[in-house]
Amino acid sequence: MKGPARRAEGFTESVIREMTRLCQANNAINLAQGFPDFDPPARVKQSAIKAINSGYNQYSITRGSPELRQAISRKVKRFNHFKCNPESEVTVTCGTTEGMISTLLALLNPGDEVVIPEPFYENYGPDTILSGAKCRYVKLAPPEFEIEEESLKNVFSRKTKAIIVNTPHNPTGRVFRREELKIIRDLCQDYDAFAITDEIYEHIIYDGLSHTSIASLDGMGERTITISGFSKTYSATGWRVGYVIARKELSSAIRKVHDFLTVCAPTPLQEACLSALKLPESYYKSLRATYDESRGLLLKVLEEAGFKCFKPEGAYYIWTDIRSTGFRNDRKLAEMLIKRIGVGSVPGSSFFHNPSTGRLTLRFSFSKMPQTIRIAAERLRRFRRL
Repeated sequence: MKGPARRAEGFTESVIREMTRLCQANNAINLAQGFPDFDPPARVKQSAIKAINSGYNQYSITRGSPELRQAISRKVKRFNHFKCNPESEVTVTCGTTEGMISTLLALLNPGDEVVIPEPFYENYGPDTILSGAKCRYVKLAPPEFEIEEESLKNVFSRKTKAIIVNTPHNPTGRVFRREELKIIRDLCQDYDAFAITDEIYEHIIYDGLSHTSIASLDGMGERTITISGFSKTYSATGWRVGYVIARKELSSAIRKVHDFLTVCAPTPLQEACLSALKLPESYYKSLRATYDESRGLLLKVLEEAGFKCFKPEGAYYIWTDIRSTGFRNDRKLAEMLIKRIGVGSVPGSSFFHNPSTGRLTLRFSFSKMPQTIRIAAERLRRFRRL
């Protein structure tokens, strides 16, 4: 009997989502998968309800509603500091996950290579392989997870078609500085490569730092594909609305792939996202303050429990070294924490192409209200006693 395609033989199911299932089965607090334990703003939810009641229930225009694309274009000019044409350069997708695979399928050919800094969000490698290209991994320089110029130069070649740039970074929380992005810019120009970005955490940044979109750098507007969305900023991870911005020729190809993958993003939720983009600056300040408090609480208890932590600059994850806990296997520790302590995390090995590289690391998410983190903290204190 014939079996499945060879392209999927090397994949595993998402470890992050597997940890969520374990948390549910063991009534554990889920600090594994990055989703909030609170809803989007009331006015945004009401916009979704109003849209449904007003008849926004059928297919939208495949590339996204004109009003939402125009609003995204205005937001990008104001916040990301580059311009895009909403008619020809903005595509609304079913989340950034679909935006990424649509982009890679549209741009890559067999024999192309994609540079992926690691640790990396677990989708990037499989997406590249499904697109027929080869992954070239480069480690972010410890202990600060910086982009190291010489290491990056060593993986770029004439076969390099693109590099995936994720800032703020998942899983480490690193926010790449302008000077680091300029290193990427220069290599993309030297090797005629694209920068494909994942900027989903762009509004979640701490300690006075700021987000820089590589498309805003001189010479990168034409060779950057900017991917972002609404899931994280507006606490609506189940809505699945994202967007891709690229020059007209590239957008045309991405739109074709997007059309045949998903047709369109959810119509009523596009209307609600339009409402989200009208929220005042105070909303973003309040969101950052909430996560900043949760960040501080979780950092403190993890360090007390014996974890060595990298203090995140953005996003809502804490990357930890587990050696001081006495454990030498991330998977066994993650499962023990869920089943005996009641707190979920993600084995760090799932963020590396060679799992053994991450065996001594775990990722915890603080994408919860401070009161939830306090309950998790009490449970983690039991781990210290054990």
